[in-house]
Amino acid sequence: MAKNKVEKVPLFDRIFKPEVITLENGHSVARPKSRVPLILAILFVAILIAARATGFDFNILFNRINQLTVILGKIFNPNWSFFPKVLPPLIGTIKMSIVGTVVGCVVALPVSIFASSNINKNKPTLLIIRFIISVVRSLPAIVYAYFFVLVFGLGTFAGSLAIAFFTFGIVAKMLYENIETIDMGPYEAMTSFGANTLESFWTACLPQILPQFFDNCLYCFELNVRNSSILGYVGAGGLGLLINERVGLRQYNDVGMILLTIFVVVMTIDLVNDYIRSKII
Repeated sequence: MAKNKVEKVPLFDRIFKPEVITLENGHSVARPKSRVPLILAILFVAILIAARATGFDFNILFNRINQLTVILGKIFNPNWSFFPKVLPPLIGTIKMSIVGTVVGCVVALPVSIFASSNINKNKPTLLIIRFIISVVRSLPAIVYAYFFVLVFGLGTFAGSLAIAFFTFGIVAKMLYENIETIDMGPYEAMTSFGANTLESFWTACLPQILPQFFDNCLYCFELNVRNSSILGYVGAGGLGLLINERVGLRQYNDVGMILLTIFVVVMTIDLVNDYIRSKII
């Protein structure tokens, strides 16, 4: 039995012209035209509109690119003698990250239980809890930091609260999605014997989601160390205040030392977290 033949055409014609298929009976059928040109045209127009709206100018980019190399040259030549001044705010940054992560994760655990559709069968409360989680998650940590600085004053306390709210939104979202994928057989068996929701969840569900919960907490801790490094820009303590000060003084060699320290700390935390994950997952 003869097979249908597909005419070979150049690449340009294959993109911009319909592909012609010759059937065994001699008739030809044209496939629909490719939408690639239309998509590229829309994308090009969108880029032009975005560039005009944001004031993006290639002339400025090319004219000022030499300044970028000068600044990067200083940043990549860090002032090692500045490290003792980096250490105290670095410790404050890590403390904020630890406190904020722990508080946010602890609060997120019970809330995520009642945000899971397979645990909470009450639709109104389910929607309300999920709406609150979405609202909390929608704001970045620096916005929370700015608000808490206005309420509680300057310092790491405001930064810790900001990180706690940010962590709560992230962990609660990821955790209730994990809870909705667990095996509900043990939970239903516990409830059939008269156990309440929390007792059933603690016995039947918590062992299933505990590795994912710890993994989410470790991920947020890594994220919070980076986030807390810039909270000082709004007065929430940590390395951000020092970065803002050295950038304002054009001391880019000192900024390079700060960034190098953050890089080493984040990489170390990442390696430690990977080791912990290998043990609990």
